[in-house]
Amino acid sequence: QVQLVESGGGLVQAGGSLRLTCAAPGTGNIFRIENMGWYRQAPGKQRELVASITGGDSANYADSVKGRFTISRDNAINTVYIQMNSLKPEDTAVYYCNADGQERTTVAGAQFFSDFDSWGQGTQVTVSS
Repeated sequence: QVQLVESGGGLVQAGGSLRLTCAAPGTGNIFRIENMGWYRQAPGKQRELVASITGGDSANYADSVKGRFTISRDNAINTVYIQMNSLKPEDTAVYYCNADGQERTTVAGAQFFSDFDSWGQGTQVTVSS
């Protein structure tokens, strides 16, 4: 299974900015990453989609973050970013990275492909008022 490692969370005042990074280290078996996204989960609430981006760089945002957050990806290093500006206390949550695609393994000269859908461990974002 593909591992994802997030970084960049922290404590920021309302109106401030943070940039989260999610990378897939040890990517030797990754054949293709299709969709990458960021989700968040606040205490007592369900995990929700914040933003996602396809392999063709088509982005989708939750209404609550449109105009404030920007998602981007660098396919050369299998990394997705989210730039979060004008942060609000209601943005406080644990942010999780997600990626799906295909892995490729080679056994005795034959190639095998399998789907993956991986999550990062989460990074805390806290916005103080």
